[in-house]
Amino acid sequence: MRAKMTRRAFCGAMAGAAGLMGLPLRAEDPAVLRAQVNRVQIAPPDYGPTEVWTYDGRLPGPALRVPQGARVTRRLVVDLPVPTSIHWHGIRIDNAMDGVAGLTQDAVPPGGSFDYDFTVPDAGTYWYHAHTNSFEQVARGLSGTLIVEEPDAPEVDGDEVLVLGDWLLTPEDAQFMEPFGHPMRLSHGGRLGNLAGTNGTWDHARPVARNARMRLRLINTANARVFVLRLSGMEGWAMALDGMPLTAPHQVTGEFVLAPAQRIDLIVDITAPEGEEAVLLRLDNDDRWRPQARFPVERQASLSRRDPPAPLPANPRMQVPGIGDARSLEMVMEGGAMRRMSGAMMIGRTMGFREMAGQGQFWALSGQVGMTDQPFAQLHLGETVRLRLVNDTAFAHAMHLHGMHFREVRADGSLGPMRDTILSYPDDPLDIAFVADNPGKWLLHCHMLGHATSGMTTWIDVS
Repeated sequence: MRAKMTRRAFCGAMAGAAGLMGLPLRAEDPAVLRAQVNRVQIAPPDYGPTEVWTYDGRLPGPALRVPQGARVTRRLVVDLPVPTSIHWHGIRIDNAMDGVAGLTQDAVPPGGSFDYDFTVPDAGTYWYHAHTNSFEQVARGLSGTLIVEEPDAPEVDGDEVLVLGDWLLTPEDAQFMEPFGHPMRLSHGGRLGNLAGTNGTWDHARPVARNARMRLRLINTANARVFVLRLSGMEGWAMALDGMPLTAPHQVTGEFVLAPAQRIDLIVDITAPEGEEAVLLRLDNDDRWRPQARFPVERQASLSRRDPPAPLPANPRMQVPGIGDARSLEMVMEGGAMRRMSGAMMIGRTMGFREMAGQGQFWALSGQVGMTDQPFAQLHLGETVRLRLVNDTAFAHAMHLHGMHFREVRADGSLGPMRDTILSYPDDPLDIAFVADNPGKWLLHCHMLGHATSGMTTWIDVS
């Protein structure tokens, strides 16, 4: 977690033929994840249900739990009016299974299917989500969780996945506010919801016992909201970030930040007395703390507290050697509202900002708008890379690298925890370092998904 925090400024906020779809699946065929339309009660009961896009009719989608090293096979079946694909976020995966439409696979059309088949090398908390027009499809509900369990898991009384998100709904009937690609939201902080919630509902609650020890897996699936959080009625330790274990548990005191796509594993002891509540609180734009998830204390688990938790077992390949001799690259983030940018390269030619904006593009990475035929960087397999991220915009950006994890290189030369998504603040350059140890074409983009779709997306090639 970064020491500098300007919270009030930035929190908020083809494979498969259609003719085969009617045939029964053979016994050896993978389990199905069906992308489909459903109606779910997101908002308070005074409103009716909201029409959402789901996996298997659920919001969030099914929680997949597998042991570390297991093989995951899922057949995406598309029962939506639009094409889609699935990205397995944070998994150091085979490139062909990364799910990025237009880069690693074709989008799966309505009535079509695609078989995902990969192994999970790392234990931890991960998630999956649509990666075709993801700024709209994820906002409509297309995401779920992938939990990879350690062989030697910590002893806890409960393991709770908390999927944090928000929804921008019309106040009249609680349906999604359109258009999704509104220029004001694309060029500013992104699509910030007017209703925040957990696990697909505005008021998530789970009964617990006093002195119980819980593992809380927090996942920020919001399009653009930076959650500023704190614990009340429970004492906690951060155990892992973005699925990767910390070398030692870090006691959580005060506020902590979870940017879009980031995850944090906490182990917490419930300290609130019977009849009261332990609460995960979020800070809203009006500087008020509100419940993000409630834990009513209904009984007592024991009379005494346990010792602090031991670290989680390390995942493989968590070291980043050779930083002193690493290849140095720089990526400058430009554009958006409230900062001057004359223009950038777009569709193979220099284009002024006004012309860019007329085509719904507002951002650039190192002078380039969106995807190109040539990668941002051509990397050799196994080399160490040091990438400086320079945020020359007026907004925060949650920068996500597919296929690999990285560590922040701090000013004193020490390395931060391993992550796959890092929050970059304006006028605050940061360096990240990683080993290019996974061959293929890998996306690098802002996970404020409106920013990604309006220019802030590129890719690297590891070969």
